[in-house]
Amino acid sequence: MRARVLALLTAVVCAFLVVPQTANAEPTWAPADTATIHPGVQTFTDGAQCTANFVFFDANNDIYIGQAAHCAGLGAATDTNGCTAETLPEGTPVEVDGASAPGTLVYSSWVAMKDNNEDEESATCAYNDFALIKLDPSDYGKVNPSVPFYGGPIGLGSTTSVGDKVYSYGNSGLRFGLSPLSPKEGYSLGTHSEGWSHDVYTVTPGVPGDSGSGFLDPSGAAVGTLSTVALLPFPASNGVGDLNKELAYAITNSGIPGLELAAGTEDFLGGLLP
Repeated sequence: MRARVLALLTAVVCAFLVVPQTANAEPTWAPADTATIHPGVQTFTDGAQCTANFVFFDANNDIYIGQAAHCAGLGAATDTNGCTAETLPEGTPVEVDGASAPGTLVYSSWVAMKDNNEDEESATCAYNDFALIKLDPSDYGKVNPSVPFYGGPIGLGSTTSVGDKVYSYGNSGLRFGLSPLSPKEGYSLGTHSEGWSHDVYTVTPGVPGDSGSGFLDPSGAAVGTLSTVALLPFPASNGVGDLNKELAYAITNSGIPGLELAAGTEDFLGGLLP
């Protein structure tokens, strides 16, 4: 009888025992000052040049770098609706500056949204512009997730309010490789379209080739990815996709186990503007 009571108590305790979930163990990163692959490097998808935003990893310790989904687009620069624009398929090779072997486009929000039959008129279709390149394992030892010049990200941000400082690092070929022109900082004009997009003004503005580059909020958290150069309603501003929403959509639809943002190894230093 005593043994049966003890067994019953053990079963009850086990039924209510909650085992805390642990986060993925981060890969071992290369030192920031020698890493050749990091946020801000150029990517080339079938010849189209963009700028990588942040580094990501998964439960298997595979490493990814993010870019804009439209970097694999097949239409005109004005084709920005991911549910109607044509795009290269997942599996397309992508050249990454600093890597010895091409990476692979393993997730595109533009592909996923079509597969999910998202409403073409929705804010999701208009502003979800995010893709992941899986790096070749031979290049994992060359990666550091820190943003050049600014440091961070300290983690994933949420949103921006009007007047919030924002920081970015562009690497368009139009900057002719002049690294002093790569750091960009400015201010948010606020969030719109159900939280999917932020309008920002930066010095200097994002230009073609900066597409996909990451944005940090005032605390150094990763908050967005450069998607468009705007003409209206704010000329010379940029449209920045909300990374929190983009990453959540990717986690749900990419099939990548335990996908998460990699925090920078370098402290966030902030910028120069008041």
